[in-house]
Amino acid sequence: MPHVWGYSIYPVVNGETCVACATCYELCPAEPRVFEIKEISTVVYPDACLDCGACEESCPTNSIILTE
Repeated sequence: MPHVWGYSIYPVVNGETCVACATCYELCPAEPRVFEIKEISTVVYPDACLDCGACEESCPTNSIILTE
């Protein structure tokens, strides 16, 4: 679903299973990027999320879910 203003979908990262591989960061088409990589992937700009699902689909440890 494309991003609709007033309808907020954003990624949530499971810090217990995230391995900070940066796949979500690299594939995120949003500007600014939704993620920042530290010890784990961190959501820093949730409002920038385009709800494309690339991060959720590509996470090798299934550590990301899109939620309202």
